Amino acid sequence: MKLSADLQALSTRLGHRFERPELLVRAVTHSSRAGVNREDNQRLEFLGDRVLGLVMAEALLAEDKSATEGQLAPRFNALVRKEACADVAREIDLGAALKLGRSEMLSGGRRKQALLGDAMEAVIAAVYLDAGFDAAKAMVLRLWGDRIGAVKEDARDAKTALQEWAQARAMPPPSYVELSRDGPDHAPVFVIEVRLEDGQSAKAKAGSKRQAEQAAAKTLLAAVEKSTS
Repeated sequence: MKLSADLQALSTRLGHRFERPELLVRAVTHSSRAGVNREDNQRLEFLGDRVLGLVMAEALLAEDKSATEGQLAPRFNALVRKEACADVAREIDLGAALKLGRSEMLSGGRRKQALLGDAMEAVIAAVYLDAGFDAAKAMVLRLWGDRIGAVKEDARDAKTALQEWAQARAMPPPSYVELSRDGPDHAPVFVIEVRLEDGQSAKAKAGSKRQAEQAAAKTLLAAVEKSTS
């Protein structure tokens, strides 16, 4: 099988030449485009998630040899969660190579976080099946890059830290208020405000409520820690 121009370009961005090109075709095929003669990427996604997990577990152990399991777990989750996979997918423009049905194309499927994250995991599995674990590991480490070294800070749960800050000062837990939701259903934008009992607050905008809450909490936490330092 010869890869199409868009998949050849994707293969170059991945840094991997496929001996079995059909694996890459399957990895980028969404269920909306699957058919009798075309498998979707769901089974590859399942496998890729596990391969990614092993790569990141090994990388984190090597990165910080003194870290406890309690310290490693949130870092691991930050590196393998769907948002991280989608971010990497955007960096390599994986969306441009996705094979989607008409409905998904019209609803902006190439930009959807869930589709991009799933496809990234499927691509990892495709490389693993094509050339083995070492090849998949090398690609993942290259694509995730500086995220691994920076994950100590990125994995900090700002909402929990802010709540602990408030409780230490005999305050009730912070409250989170959805100020607005804009954009189409497939790409919403939430604006969230977090408030403390003493009147301090911060706002943040993101593509999900959870992300916006975490971003708002991080902003407010930085402000209150600075004011009391």
